[in-house]
Amino acid sequence: MAEAVIIDAVRTPLGKRGGGLSSVHPVDLGAQVLSALVQRTGVDPGLVEDVIWGCVTSIGEQSSNVGRWTALAAGWPDTVPGTTVDRACGSSQQALAFGAAGVVAGHYDLVVVGGVESMSRVPMGATRSSGHGSARGPAIAARYPDVEFSQGQAAELIARAWDFSRTVLDQFSLESHTRAAAARSAGNFEAEIVPVRTEDGIVAVDEGIREDGSLERLAQLRPAFADDGRVTAGNASQISDGASAVLLASTEKAAELGLEPLARVHSSAVVGVDPVMMLTGPIPATAKVLARAGLRLADIGSVEVNEAFASVALAWLAETGADPVLLNPDGGAIALGHPLGCSGTRLTTTLVHRMRREGIRYGLQTICEAGGMANALVLEGL
Repeated sequence: MAEAVIIDAVRTPLGKRGGGLSSVHPVDLGAQVLSALVQRTGVDPGLVEDVIWGCVTSIGEQSSNVGRWTALAAGWPDTVPGTTVDRACGSSQQALAFGAAGVVAGHYDLVVVGGVESMSRVPMGATRSSGHGSARGPAIAARYPDVEFSQGQAAELIARAWDFSRTVLDQFSLESHTRAAAARSAGNFEAEIVPVRTEDGIVAVDEGIREDGSLERLAQLRPAFADDGRVTAGNASQISDGASAVLLASTEKAAELGLEPLARVHSSAVVGVDPVMMLTGPIPATAKVLARAGLRLADIGSVEVNEAFASVALAWLAETGADPVLLNPDGGAIALGHPLGCSGTRLTTTLVHRMRREGIRYGLQTICEAGGMANALVLEGL
């Protein structure tokens, strides 16, 4: 049976909403990471058999199969197809899972996976405000009466269910910024970030990291989802712009092309959970992917859990008993940002380069998703 290996993984810097990347069309933003993969690996883009691209808000500039347009915008041959995947915040991680499965099944020898989200140009929730009515319909309303399906309210429910105080959430947030700032200063992101050309110049660093934060400042922020709530903009992920991409190959194709893989896609899993609490999925997803991999959490040398909200990552820590030092050691989405369709393979990119840098054998990533789902992935360093 064929194995799927990661040849390279890249990402843009993550831009603030209205920041340095906001002038770049999402198709052109994604095209820059595709071009970088070709430049870094020397692979002929005409050999790529598909581009599987994650994107959440597929409307306006991100509509009409943004994956196909991204490959064409990169100047790749028109023989290279593309498709777009939506599994909410885990869209690009699901794209990676589909691509790896295609390689293992023998359907692909070389495939690019990734995703994009320009939350400046295509705001989150734009589909709900487009005048086309509810995306869920009357049957869902009947099954879940009087439910708003709010991720923010789900984060509040998690904070209360695990009894995380506002201070605990804010402490986690501050630590995310501290770790991200230290990682940037140490040059940990240099191998993964592709500087982006914009009409105003080059954007080369993540824009959301705050080096001057404090618990006192975080405590001044108003609750975002309830008057007496614990979740604020400070302990939630940042609204951001960004793109990321991963080149996958079969081991045979990698050898044929003289490419040295960074890691093997060891195991993948996806789960569904209660769509009201919705953000607890990384907990069972982790258990499922470890069982599938035949590994224990103690075998994992580094973990990326998407910091959609501090309460999500803290609940994962509480339930798994993982070492907090191994979780998001270079910071997470609270500090770096969470450009929805990009985030899954952004996690992969950060994880696989850390594994190579530190000689880690097994890495795990997991991401919660709207609607009550989560993806999990185990990588094996090579």
